[in-house]
Amino acid sequence: MKIKRFEVNPFGESTYVVSDATKHCCIIDPGMYSDAERRAVEQHITDEGLTLDYVLLTHAHLDHCCGVGFLAERYGLQPRLTTEDAPLYAALDQQAMMFGVPCRVNWPSLGEPFSDGDIINVGELQLRVIATPGHSRGSVVLYCESEKTAFTGDTLFRMSIGRTDLPGGSYKEIEQSLQTLLQALPADTVIMPGHGPQSTMEEERRYNPYIM
Repeated sequence: MKIKRFEVNPFGESTYVVSDATKHCCIIDPGMYSDAERRAVEQHITDEGLTLDYVLLTHAHLDHCCGVGFLAERYGLQPRLTTEDAPLYAALDQQAMMFGVPCRVNWPSLGEPFSDGDIINVGELQLRVIATPGHSRGSVVLYCESEKTAFTGDTLFRMSIGRTDLPGGSYKEIEQSLQTLLQALPADTVIMPGHGPQSTMEEERRYNPYIM
């Protein structure tokens, strides 16, 4: 697995291009806001000779979705997420107004939804969908067991967790989701969050104040 991380948009969101030896790839949480950020992601795909198979969203908050229109136009791919977060995706323009962030995008229609337990094949990689509601109703973690890597979106950060005060958020649910991750992810799993530096599940078990 090869992972290229781009820190993008006014929220410092992490966009990941994930590829393997077959040169197939997916983009997880394309938050590219500016033309320069979009060009940087496109250039990486071109320079590496990658074939983009999927655009995957861990959840449908604006800062994780700003680049979906560009990717739909450039690569003809519709973003995929859970059915539970489809209403949040439909409200992206309202989110932009709420945060005061101009984001004039022709939001593409959604592709096939995924659900808890689904396997998404990217080349020879397998990403397993783990439902982790709490930050939003349809938040998920995308876990590659063979590479011991989990893309946790805004469910789990290094030494912190995602906020639960936005529409669809629930502190009780995110607490339950953290317990799900404790059971599902081995201690040596690398955590690739939606914001901030990477971590490991062992570090989070030991030091994250939200994980008991």
